[in-house]
Amino acid sequence: MPDAALAHPPRWLTAAQLHPAPCAGVRDWLFDQGSLTRRLTALSQGTFAVEPLVQGWQVLRADECTALDVPAGSQGWVREVYLRGYGDAWVFARSVAARSALEGSGLALGELGSRSLGELLFSDRAFVRGPIEVTRYPAAWLPAEVRAERLWGRRSCFRRGELGVLVAEVFLPALWHKAELDA
Repeated sequence: MPDAALAHPPRWLTAAQLHPAPCAGVRDWLFDQGSLTRRLTALSQGTFAVEPLVQGWQVLRADECTALDVPAGSQGWVREVYLRGYGDAWVFARSVAARSALEGSGLALGELGSRSLGELLFSDRAFVRGPIEVTRYPAAWLPAEVRAERLWGRRSCFRRGELGVLVAEVFLPALWHKAELDA
């Protein structure tokens, strides 16, 4: 969906910029520096699963181009998945990498299938995670079946040399219910 369709594009904020801050439990999920995959696996008592929705080359959104430091309108690899626990969609994740940096990097995002990108990024010590930023994710950017206003989303960029992989994760109501938090 083009940015022009949004009346108010999201403002991505660091923990220091976020005011008012959500409750401590929600803040802990949003700004946790560890692997979300590992945390969801623990919460789901081993029922964690990745469900691929979309993957392929697309023109990246303006906010993604800015975060990856590539020209507006750049093409990139886009992967959208649900992270599920007990069969419920807990997180919608969108990961992108600029084509110019991805090609020749040796990172085969198209071969992940139902494996977790997060596990790959956290297991490769060459990747360095940038700061976590959060926003109320635009409903228009979500799949229809989970579309809702004001859901918390976070993103961070994992870098290895010239390659940047921008990972955005949107926390869905089913996760907050299972974690017994009011988001």
